[in-house]
Formats: sequence, structure tokens, C-alpha cells
Amino acid sequence: MSRAVANGCRCCCSSSGCVVDIYGKKLDGRAREWNSSMRWAVQSLPRQFSAPGRLKGSFSRISPIQRLGTVKALTASAAGAAIHEGTLEKSKYELLRLANETGRGLTVSADQRAEIEEVLVDVEKFDAGKPLKLSELDGTWLLQYTTAPDVVGILQAAQTPFIKVGQIFQKFECKERVDGGSVKNVVRWSIPGALQEDDGATLVVDASFSVVSPRSIVLSFQEAKLGDVLISEELQGLIAPAILPRSFFTLQILQFLRSLNIRVPLVRPPLPGAQRSSRVPIGLRYYLTYLDHDMLVGRALGNGGIFIFSRTQRLELF
Repeated sequence: MSRAVANGCRCCCSSSGCVVDIYGKKLDGRAREWNSSMRWAVQSLPRQFSAPGRLKGSFSRISPIQRLGTVKALTASAAGAAIHEGTLEKSKYELLRLANETGRGLTVSADQRAEIEEVLVDVEKFDAGKPLKLSELDGTWLLQYTTAPDVVGILQAAQTPFIKVGQIFQKFECKERVDGGSVKNVVRWSIPGALQEDDGATLVVDASFSVVSPRSIVLSFQEAKLGDVLISEELQGLIAPAILPRSFFTLQILQFLRSLNIRVPLVRPPLPGAQRSSRVPIGLRYYLTYLDHDMLVGRALGNGGIFIFSRTQRLELF
């Protein structure tokens, strides 16, 4: 049995490749190269495109020139995708590098802000025009940079000796949803000497959101909660000194502080003459300009705030 038969090829093969096509037509040297290139391309295709039944109608009956054009197109497409991915990852890395030099936006200068905006636009263009995928949005995101005045104000408060601000998160819950979901804005903070460092207490702002355009969502803030209070050893020592027996009263104080859970509804006051039930949640329109498996970029419309997040491990809250 010849090598051609053993390989399942219907033509007559030599060491230089196929010399006769599947119709018995003799091929010259250039045609042999085309024929070999076509076979290499077909073998390189994913299985669903190289199945015999599908190959018969697409590749086996086209001319050698068309075959070579297909090979070149496949090669160019793969190379273009690799260049696209490399450029995107480089821009994302540069964006996070610049953001990390600003203390999450607290110490950003005018020049730094302009440089971040320039790189940010480069990242955003890779996702322009694509609809939002809530399956990718679902999860916990760690704040890396912002220009939003309300969040920058929280960071500025941490510059005083009375409060320290730890990590800030957004937790989206919208898996298997297409119309919206819920989001929690989370701030870890502490009071030096009274609470444990960095994460002595947790502030959570609950909100629901709905998708209003391919890239925009509207947040409706519902409630602010204060909980997960972790008392420092110094404060525990003041309330119930270790050298004295702990009374029922001091134990009750410690238990109260540890289980502290304060809730404040976030609604606009009713209009004059309207019923109390007419109060509506405070809202915000949020334009998500870039989203993938490890980066989220958003622009809050109205105050012009920019948010840059990176994905982190899932957050468990009270």
C-alpha cells in the first residue's frame, strides 16, 4: 500500500508532496505548494471546521489560489488577534500602574489625571460598542482609582488622626440575569485605638440596579448599614480590664459593640404636601465603559466621577 493510501489521500504522493489533485489533475510545482498549504491549514483548523462532511463543501472544490488566500486570511486573523490582545493587556497594565501612584485618586495631580485619562481612553476603545455581559459583571471588585468627589472625600477623611479607611469594594450580584441585579458599595474603616486596624468596621450601601442601555445601568440606593465592628484590644481592656472579673454589665457592652448593626434608609424626602410613601430611592446613572474578566471601568454620570476596579475574591458581608 502506498503512503497516499495509508494516509487516506486519493492522489499520488511523492516526497515533494501531492502531484495530482483529488480529480486526477496533475499539479505543477507552484500548485503543489498551494495544495500543501491548504492541507496544513485544514489540519490546523478546529475540529468543527475540519470535519470531512464540512470540508467537502468548503475547501475541496476551490481553486489553489482560493486555498492559498484562505490560508493567508486565517494566518492574518490569528496574528491580528494576538496583537490586539497584547496591546490591550499592555494598556491595562499601564493604567493600573498609573492609578497605583495616586493613592486611589487621593493624591492625583493634574498631569497624572491627564495621563490616566489618555490611557483610560485607549482601554475603553477595545470594548466600545459591545453590549454589557452581566455574567462578567457579577462578583467583587476592588477600587484602584477614582475621581468621584464623594469617594475622594472619604479618602481625605482618612488623612486625619481620627479615622482610617481600608479597602473599598463594589459587589455585584447579577449572575444569570439580563435586566439588572443588586450591588453593594463596601468601605472598610477603623478608628485608631478603638477598633482593629484598617477593617475595624464595615460600611455597606445597598442598591439595586437596572440595565437601561447596552452599556449603562441605573443604581437606586436603598440602605446604608454599619456592622462587622471589631473592637481593639485597647478598648476591650478599658471596658473590661483583664485584672478584674468581667461583670454581666461589661460583657453586655462588649456584646453590643460586637453585634452593632446600624441601618439608615437612603431616600429622598417627599415633596411638600406629598405622602411619606412617595419617597423614592436616591439614584445614579452609571456608564460601564470597559469590562472583562479582571477589570471594570465606570463613569458616573452627573458628577463625572471615574472608577477603576480590579476583580478580587468574593466578599462575605453581614
